[in-house]
Formats: sequence, C-alpha cells, structure tokens
Amino acid sequence: MKITFFSAKLYDKESFKKANEHYPFELEFFETHLGPHSVQMVNRATVVCAFVNDKLTRPVLEVLAERGVKIIALRCAGFNNLDIDSAKELGLKVCRVPAYSPEAVAEHALAMIMTLNRKTHKAYNRVREQNFALQGLLGFDICGKTVGVIGTGNIGKAFIRIMLGMGCKVVAYDLYPDEKLMEQGVSFLPLEDLLHQSDIISLHCPLTEQTFHIIRKENIAMMKHGVMIINTGRGKLIDTKDAIEALKSGQVGYLGIDVYEQEEQLFFRDLSADIIQDDLIQRLMSFPNVLLTAHQAFFTQEALSQIAQVTLGNIDDLINQKEMRVKGALVV
Repeated sequence: MKITFFSAKLYDKESFKKANEHYPFELEFFETHLGPHSVQMVNRATVVCAFVNDKLTRPVLEVLAERGVKIIALRCAGFNNLDIDSAKELGLKVCRVPAYSPEAVAEHALAMIMTLNRKTHKAYNRVREQNFALQGLLGFDICGKTVGVIGTGNIGKAFIRIMLGMGCKVVAYDLYPDEKLMEQGVSFLPLEDLLHQSDIISLHCPLTEQTFHIIRKENIAMMKHGVMIINTGRGKLIDTKDAIEALKSGQVGYLGIDVYEQEEQLFFRDLSADIIQDDLIQRLMSFPNVLLTAHQAFFTQEALSQIAQVTLGNIDDLINQKEMRVKGALVV
C-alpha cells in the first residue's frame, strides 16, 4: 500500500522511514506542497500525507478521490487547511496527530519570551564582535509577572506548567475551563479581562471562525502598554497589519511569532538568494523587538518521532478498520 507525502523535507523522510520499519507501507515523498498545481502527481496512492500548509480544498480533494485515494493523513494537529464537508461528501477518511510532544511547542514559547526579554540573540552577536557593553540589553524579571494563556489544550497546559514553575501568576481564557488547572492556581477569565491584566500573552488556541484575528486592533487596545505577545499557534490568530501599527506606537512592546498569516509562501524554504515580495513580513523583521522563527516550535527529535509513529499507526488503524488507538485522531 502506497503513501504519498507532500511538503516532505529530509527530516520527514528520515523519521517516517524509521517508523515504517514496523509497517509494510510503500512511501513516496514530494518536497512540493499539495495544491491544485501538484495534485496530479498522486499516482496509485491509497493515502496522501499532508502538512500544515498543504491546500486540501474541494477541487484538490475531488482529484484525490478520482485517483483512488481513500485516506488523508495529516501529520499535524490542526486541520483548518482542510475542507471537512467535502472530505465527508467524497468518502475520504481524515486523520491527524492531535498531540505530539506538546512540551516542544511550550518550551519554544518560553525560549521566545526569554530571548525577547533578555535579548540573548543580540548579546550573542555583540560578544562575537568583541562588544561587551550592556547598554540596550536591559530585561525584566519574569517571576511575578501575569501571563495570559489563550487556549488550554495540551500545549497550553504544558506552557502553564512552565510559567507556574517560574513564579508567574497565570490567567487563562478557554471555552472549557479546566478544573485541574484552577486547582493549581490558574484563574480562568473572560478574554477582555485577560487582555487587561496580562504582561505576557501566549496564544495556544486552534484557528477557528471565532479565533481568527483574535489579536487585532480592538483587542490590542485593551492590553497593557508594552505587552509581550507570543504566537506559536496559527498565523491567522494575529492581524499582522494591526500588530505592526501597535509595534510602531509602542502598545505592543515585544512580539514573538513562530507562525505567520502568509507563511505558506515562505516557510520551510531557503529564500536567502531571493527578493521577498511580502512587505508585511519584511516590515516585521525590521523591528528590533520582534522575534520571528519559521514554524520551528514543533521541531524536536521527540516530536518528529511521535508524529511519524502516530501517523502511520492512524493509517494502519483505518486500513484495517480497527479502533483508533489515539484519542481524537479521526477527523472525518
């Protein structure tokens, strides 16, 4: 049985080939992302394995169904890039990896906070140039600060554990407040109250109609002046134009983003020799108080291994009509 992978990098090939030692699957890898331009490349595959920036629109799904594909295996947690209704109508089964090393993403969020605050990236470059001055590197104590967490799923919980351990007061916003977190001292608040109170705001919610541009001009105006915002969730949680205006005014004092609204045109590629046409990301990169990484938060050895194992396990369960061994893995 053949699985065709899109958006596959060398590390994907290595992790999936290793995990496939326990399965009889034939693996085919394409580096290009899946979309109308590449869907015709699928040939004899029962399964298509897609990633975060692959476009699983109705026209693409129709071609996949016509070519005999039965399963769409998402090797990620989110599925906002998938037309769920069309997949159902076309009889395509869809599975995902609902949780893979949530600590990886939570720890990256902490790394962004620490880097923006203590400016270690700037200090590193200074010292390499034999500049040992401290001027311009002033930070603040994170201990005692109020950290607002939007979304308390697996990643949000892992991030909360870290921030509680650092001595922070943690407030959270989620449609479904978690009693265990409340027992640990986390206060669940309405979104407006969280925005008012937080020194640092970290986004860990899925992208839905309700969370699209949850960070926008009106909400930014409710925040403390000089607030730090961290986004390791989905790019479209933040209105980039509004964030840029808030950075210019100083309302947002620090911005750390591992995701970006238009990232599918940029991320996972080496564009060092190209002229990037995206003016918004160029403007973001011009700010000294902005830290941008290219969808790197998930990228640990443990996470890659788990993604491969769970994805192939999901496919095996669906092919053999077994009960899904991972809770929440079946989307359609």
